Amino acid sequence: MSLPQNAEHSRGGDQARLGPAPAWALLWPARAFALVRQLAARDVAERYRGQWLGWVWLVLAPLLMVAVYTLVLRHAMGVRWGGAGGAAADGASGWVGDVDFAVRLMCALLPFNWLAECLSRAPRLVSDVPHLVKKVVFPLEVLPWVAALAAMVPLVAGLAVTLVAQALAAGSLTWTVLWLPLVWLPLLPLGLGLMWALAAVGTYVKDVGQLVAPALGALLFLSPVFYELRSLPEGLRDALGWSPLALVMEQTRAVVVAGQAPDLAVVGGALGLGLVVAVLGAALFQRVRAGFADVV
Repeated sequence: MSLPQNAEHSRGGDQARLGPAPAWALLWPARAFALVRQLAARDVAERYRGQWLGWVWLVLAPLLMVAVYTLVLRHAMGVRWGGAGGAAADGASGWVGDVDFAVRLMCALLPFNWLAECLSRAPRLVSDVPHLVKKVVFPLEVLPWVAALAAMVPLVAGLAVTLVAQALAAGSLTWTVLWLPLVWLPLLPLGLGLMWALAAVGTYVKDVGQLVAPALGALLFLSPVFYELRSLPEGLRDALGWSPLALVMEQTRAVVVAGQAPDLAVVGGALGLGLVVAVLGAALFQRVRAGFADVV
């Protein structure tokens, strides 16, 4: 990640503006929001630069992914959803049934993929930019914000594909999709908190990066991506019900597929858990950041 020209400053008068912030200030980067937005835009542009299809991958990638999942799970393995709601009943056949199945998958895969992309990058967020750590007074605490904002671009593109598919399968969209920003809000503090923690530890312990991929693989199957929480045994359902990610997935299906308003108590609980993770992760990051320059 290169530093924008207008953000390059020498030590001295600019330290108060770009220097380390207190832990609580990490929860909203008001001092450096313009910098976050600029770095995120550059990150997204560099990701697709030089590719033949370029920005088309924002739409093509989720389509290919969900097509493979639908083919394997619905047609090869015979997986069926146990819940009601949506355009097609569980026994629907033909393209309507396939699209309905794919939409239910995407409602869970979209938040999961956003979190997975953030966590995959987190352990190396600091070590990948030694020039920012050693030579420039730079607010390192905003790096997770940059990753989170950049990951929202494919998230929004995937959401657009999902809503079009739902409209095709059901004939129209329900007004409850307007609840999605609130439903997805708990993801932000959850992702930021985990990124601060992984970046803090991963800068010192390089092995952390090797553990993220298998952990995400386990999380994929421990989250209600390919099933609904209510289809699980009671004990397991109660245990997984504490996961903010699982709660977001379930509520996303409710507002997109079932046409139901979200359970505000559930959303509030997920947001509260996410904020706890964010505060703990931010505190850890600020506690150990003084030694970053010695190890990168």
